[in-house]
Amino acid sequence: MDEQRNKRVRCWSATASQRDSGSECVPLLSSGCSRAVGEPDSRSPTRSDFARRPSCAVVGHYSAISATASPSPAREALPGAHLPARLEHAAQQRCQVREAQLALSRFLLAERSGRSAARTNVPGQLLEAEAARTAKACLLDGFFGDSLPALPSIIAEDVKPKQSSLVTIFSVWNTILGSSMLTMPWGIHMAGFLPAIALILAMSGLCLFTAYKLLQIHKYHGGGERIEVMELSKYFLGSWAEHLANVFSISVLLGASVAYWILMSNFLYNSVNFLYDTFAHAPVAALPYNESRAELLCPREEAANGTINLDNSYDSLGPAWDLYRTVPIFLGFLVFPILNFNTTTFFTKFNSLGTVSIVYLLAFVVVKSSSWGLNMNKASWTDSWVLRSTFPALTGMLSLSFFIHNIIITIMQSNRDQRKNGRDLTIAYVLVTSTYIVVGIVFYVCFPLAKRCIEDNLLNNFQKSDGLTVGARVLLLFQLFTVYPLIAFMLRKQLLASFVKSRECRQSAVLLVNLLIVAICVLFALFLPHVGTIVRYTGAISGLVYVFMLPSLLHLVVSRRQGTITVHQVFWHTCVPVVGIVNLVSQFFVRAH
Repeated sequence: MDEQRNKRVRCWSATASQRDSGSECVPLLSSGCSRAVGEPDSRSPTRSDFARRPSCAVVGHYSAISATASPSPAREALPGAHLPARLEHAAQQRCQVREAQLALSRFLLAERSGRSAARTNVPGQLLEAEAARTAKACLLDGFFGDSLPALPSIIAEDVKPKQSSLVTIFSVWNTILGSSMLTMPWGIHMAGFLPAIALILAMSGLCLFTAYKLLQIHKYHGGGERIEVMELSKYFLGSWAEHLANVFSISVLLGASVAYWILMSNFLYNSVNFLYDTFAHAPVAALPYNESRAELLCPREEAANGTINLDNSYDSLGPAWDLYRTVPIFLGFLVFPILNFNTTTFFTKFNSLGTVSIVYLLAFVVVKSSSWGLNMNKASWTDSWVLRSTFPALTGMLSLSFFIHNIIITIMQSNRDQRKNGRDLTIAYVLVTSTYIVVGIVFYVCFPLAKRCIEDNLLNNFQKSDGLTVGARVLLLFQLFTVYPLIAFMLRKQLLASFVKSRECRQSAVLLVNLLIVAICVLFALFLPHVGTIVRYTGAISGLVYVFMLPSLLHLVVSRRQGTITVHQVFWHTCVPVVGIVNLVSQFFVRAH
C-alpha cells in the first residue's frame, strides 16, 4: 500500500509542478517533465516531444515516472506527507484521464492515417478500455471537463501523414504548370525555334538551382512548419528582405489573377458563342486561308495577302457580347459574389481538374499536330537558328512558367524521405520542361499557317465550332472558375495582412479588397487583353526577387556564417541577380503585339 501510495503522490506532485510552470500536461511528458507537450524536440523539428520519449503513465498500466526525475517543488514541499484520500483520488484520476485521452487520440489518428495500432506502442484494445474506464470515473467525479487543451494540435505532428516521392513529384509538376502551356508556342516564335529550346533548358536549370538553394537554406535554418522564403529572408537578411518578398509575392498573385481573368473572359466568350450558334442555328462565316485547314484562324493581318481572318460570331450576338468591351464586366458579376464566401473548401475539391486539364491539353496538341504533319520548309529550318530580337518575351514568360519558389518549401516538407528532396525536385522540373517542349515545339513545328499567326493563347487559332477546342475551353473555364477564388483569397489575405493590422478592420475590408481585385482584373481584360504580355511582365518582375535575387543572397549569407564562402561563390551568385535585372529591363524594349 505504501508503494502504491508513493506512486500516486509522485504523479500528483508532477502535475502540480507543471501547473506552476503554466502547463497542465505533465503526465504526457517523459521522465523529468521538463518540457510542455507542444514544445518540439530539439533533435528533430518535425516531431513532437511525446512521440519520442516515454510518457508519465497511468498507474499500474503502462510505465511509471522514472526514479531519476528531477525533484519537483511539490515533492520538496511535502516530504513524506500523505495526501487526503479524496485529493489523492482526484489527482490519480486526473493523471489517468489525461494519459488515456492522449493514448486514445493517438490510436484513432494512427488508424485514420493508415498506421497500425502497434506503432503507438500500446495495444489498441487496451487503449480503448483504459480510456473508457478513466473517462467514466472522471465524469462521475466532475473532472472530465478539464480535458487536454488543443489535443489535436499536440499530436498532429506525430501522426501527420507523409506523401511518397511519386506524389511529391507530381504535386510539383501540377503546381508549376499553368497558363504558360497555352502561351509556349507563341513564346517559341518570339525567340526563334532552336534558340527557344536552349532558353527553355537554361531557364529550367536556373530555376531548379535556385529552388534547391531555398531547400538547403531551410534545412540549415533548422526546418519547421510555416517557414517560407519571407521568414527565411527576415531571419538571414533583415526586415527589408521580408517586406520585399511580401511585395513581390503579391505581384505574382495579382499577375496570375489578371492572366486567369483574361483567359476566363476568352473561354466564356467563345463557349457562349458556340452554344448560341448551335441552338439558334446561326451561320458561322469563317474564311479560312486553306480549305484543308478550315479549323484554323489567323487573327493577325497577313502581309502576304492583306487579309484579316476574323471569327464573325460577333454579328450573331451583337455588340452586347463583345470580348474586349462587355464580357469581362459580365464575368465580374459572376465571380464577385463567390469571392465573398467565408471558406474556400468547396473550390479546393476541384484541384484534381488541374491534372485533367494538363492531360487534355497534351492530348489536344498531339492529336491536332499529328493531323497537320510536319510544316517546316527549308527556309524555316534556316531561320530556326536565328535568335530573334524579341527573345526576352520568352525569358520573361519562362520566369513565371518555372516559378514555384514561394511555396516550394511547404510542398517538399510533405515528402516522406527528406533526403530525396533534391532528386524529386529535379525529376519534377524535368517533367515540367518536357511538357513545355512537347506543347510548344510540337505545336510550332506542325502549325500549317505562317508561324507569325500563332497567338499567345493557342486556342485562339481555332474556330469556335471545332469540337476538341470547345471541350478544351469548357474544361479550362470550369477549372479557372474554381481556381481563381483560391488565388484571390491568398491575394486578399496578403494584402490585408500587409496594410490592415486590426482583425476587425480586416473583416470589414474584405468586400472592398475583393472589389478592388475584380476592378483591376476587368481593366486589364478591357485595355490589355494579352495574356502573353501579362505573363512575361509578371514573371520578369517577380522572378527578379524570388528566382534570381533572394536565393543567391541567402546562399551567400549562409556560406559566410559557415565560413565556406569563396570568391567564386560570390562571383557566380552575384551574376544570377544581374541576369534577373537584365531580363526585367529588356521586357520594356520588346514589342510583342
